[in-house]
Amino acid sequence: MVTLTDIRNARENIKGYVHKTPILTSSLLDEVSGNTIFLKSEHLQKTGSFKIRGATNKVQEAVKNGAKFITAASSGNHGQAVAYIANQLGVPSTIVVPEDANIVKVAAIEAYNGKVVKCGTMSAERIPRAIQLADENDGVFIPPYDDPYIIAGQGTLGLEILEQVPNVDIIVVPVGGGGLLSGILAAVKQLNPNVKVIGVEPATANDTHLSLQAGAITSIPPTKTIADGLRTSQPGDLTFPIVKRYLDDLVLVTEEEIKEALEFLLERTKQIVEPSSAVTIAAILSGKLNVKGKRIVAVLSGGNVDLRQLINFLPESN
Repeated sequence: MVTLTDIRNARENIKGYVHKTPILTSSLLDEVSGNTIFLKSEHLQKTGSFKIRGATNKVQEAVKNGAKFITAASSGNHGQAVAYIANQLGVPSTIVVPEDANIVKVAAIEAYNGKVVKCGTMSAERIPRAIQLADENDGVFIPPYDDPYIIAGQGTLGLEILEQVPNVDIIVVPVGGGGLLSGILAAVKQLNPNVKVIGVEPATANDTHLSLQAGAITSIPPTKTIADGLRTSQPGDLTFPIVKRYLDDLVLVTEEEIKEALEFLLERTKQIVEPSSAVTIAAILSGKLNVKGKRIVAVLSGGNVDLRQLINFLPESN
């Protein structure tokens, strides 16, 4: 279990490298949902997503222990974060990305002086390759979510939410491998267990949902979703026990609901986010949270979207 001390130490470690992202509001979103909604804007974070939190905490630890080379396996955001912080600390990095990786994310990795290697389409293919490169070059592999330093780093987001919205009732969090969700749970539930935390997962990438139903880690075959950052085959060995222990609820959203939420954010709040971020708004707009009159923080986890592909992520006009 990641402790509150671990998360507070992580916050101290990363404070010189990350932003304390603002809370945004939308009166229309309040009106439509019947709740008071606060948007935790990690899409405005350094490198465009929450991933910089955990990556900074882990890479700093690796470099402190003598690492001269860093690798990661990532669909994009984690790779950008690792490349950025490795470059800041003066250590070369190689990021293994899927063959169909978002070109905006790949370009950002390269802009942070990370070398890009393409391999397969699933994390089960990328991770072994990244580990192999680390082993061959006497380096350190930085996991995307299943690591105590990564989880503690993501948990700093939970600390910020409780400070910025101290009377929050519910926090809604996107679910991929579970690093963000388990970090927020570890922070929030140890500080204020009365705050409910609800995860949101694409219906077509429902490995955490199935794992919770089974009471054990359950994998799914390769799948497709526009929320590519949430496309994992199974929860992590370290993240899942935290999720299983603390999570209050998990809801599934459809591809159409994600598109409608993305359109709402663009048109009504003028915020450009990636589809993985929009799942929390999809859960709110669809009524699947099944609550009224609550103070709800929805985490917008990242904003690294290819603008040339944005039209494909919006609902078809009637």
